[in-house]
Amino acid sequence: MPISIRIIVSFLAATVVLAAADPARAALSPVSAEAESREAAASRPSSQDANKKRVDSMSWVKLHRQFPNAFLTNGPRDARRIALTFDDAPDPRFTPAILDILAQYDVCATFFVVGARAAKHPAIVKRIHREGHTVGNHSYDHAVLSTLSLTNFGRQIWRTDAVIRPMIGYSPHYIRPPYGELLPQQVIWSKQAGFAIVNWDVDSVDWKNNPSSERIIRNIKKTLQPGSIVLQHAGGGYGQDLSGTIEALPKLIELLRDKGYEPVTLPELLGQPASR
Repeated sequence: MPISIRIIVSFLAATVVLAAADPARAALSPVSAEAESREAAASRPSSQDANKKRVDSMSWVKLHRQFPNAFLTNGPRDARRIALTFDDAPDPRFTPAILDILAQYDVCATFFVVGARAAKHPAIVKRIHREGHTVGNHSYDHAVLSTLSLTNFGRQIWRTDAVIRPMIGYSPHYIRPPYGELLPQQVIWSKQAGFAIVNWDVDSVDWKNNPSSERIIRNIKKTLQPGSIVLQHAGGGYGQDLSGTIEALPKLIELLRDKGYEPVTLPELLGQPASR
């Protein structure tokens, strides 16, 4: 066998051995893959990061103008109310601790639930509902919805709805697309099916590089204003640690109250029901 071929064969064999030695990494779940893509985003030059944020922001503004009641990023600006929202629930590593803090401070929030995770941890979803929080739809396996056909987009939403509905007793009205990415035709589909798309105008950036609680608070304060919808996470992927989110939450609630803000659920902020 020629030397070059032997080298290639040896490399492929080594790759197989490494994958077998680390099956958890070789078979990352979709939500785990999210963490890796976020880690890749974290290494992107800051100028590219800023450009992407500007493009996303412009796209969201355009979608809101086109669908004012079906695509939302904030509530009314004339009252000092804000909505705390948590994506990627349920996660037994982090969600219960977040619920404990919210209960301690008598605050209700909104949790966007991943269907596959809900199927594995129904007790946490039931607790979210039982303690007065609003539950939203965050797709079944954290897919990038903007890459899907309308049929497959619908499957992501309905499959999650079928999992969540028996646990909480209603079909969630709110959808938050993973990464905030959605196509206009998907917004139209959602509106016709009785859903509303809700993204955010304040990003805690708690998903990036496992930030400290101090960094998270600073990130939130940058763009916080009356009517804001704050993005945080109650679940993590491969290698993610949301300790900073948990540590920041009591400080955030106290800060909000000191500044005269009232933390509320999305239905309270937006004047739309929790159920479809």
